[in-house]
Amino acid sequence: MSPSPPAPDGFEQFTFTHEGKVRDVYRQGSGPAVIVIAEIPGITPRVAEFGRKVADLGCTAVLPRLFGVTGKPPSSGYALQSIGPACISREFSCFATGKTSPVTVWLRALASQMHEECGGPGVGAVGMCFTGGFALAMMVDDIVLAPVLSQPSLPIPLTKSHRRDLGISDEDLARVKERCAAEDELCLLGLRFTHDRNVPAERFQRLREELGDKFVAVEIDSSPGNPHGHPKGAHSVLTNHLVDEPGTPTRDALDKVLALFRDKLLTN
Repeated sequence: MSPSPPAPDGFEQFTFTHEGKVRDVYRQGSGPAVIVIAEIPGITPRVAEFGRKVADLGCTAVLPRLFGVTGKPPSSGYALQSIGPACISREFSCFATGKTSPVTVWLRALASQMHEECGGPGVGAVGMCFTGGFALAMMVDDIVLAPVLSQPSLPIPLTKSHRRDLGISDEDLARVKERCAAEDELCLLGLRFTHDRNVPAERFQRLREELGDKFVAVEIDSSPGNPHGHPKGAHSVLTNHLVDEPGTPTRDALDKVLALFRDKLLTN
């Protein structure tokens, strides 16, 4: 990984190492940790802005750098530059079904360390797009109390089985289901636009089947002519396609995410 530019405004930069993997991490705020796992192409200004909202809530926003150039604005060319190496990396399970991405082991270790440093009842985790399902895999650990899957896109939905796959091994899924059955207050929040081809409806249906009412789906209308003007290709609920105005569906989705963090991590 190439050297990182300076941290986004207001963030502190450090490195975290686990099993020989060293990565840059950025943090802001105080209070229980929320691991914000950026989408392709990386930690863009909009991802950093979401992190600031988490910090303003009273949590510590923790942004690990898995790919891309921190602070660089998104573009189609930049996305292609980031997704190519990620797709061939052994750290990300882009095409295999029934497999957890190995990078989630590193993310779980980071979450554990941040929980030790920041305190609180546990940690939150939000994945986006390429990393959207990682919060589900992180739920194998008891400390993850507020998981959010924002437009979970892996595995890439090439076939019917890919469209229903959750990007997690059967063993890890069994552990998540065990936690959901045993912990009355545990729930998982999922976000998607209805016409997002990268996040098929079948994937959310599978989550409902596996987790029942512990999975709370927020599906935002992006059909042609929808009343809020969301483009058919709308994808990034919390960043690029967020309309941050009261009463809009994406603002409502953002408020639900922040409320989950508040309720699970900050409310005694």
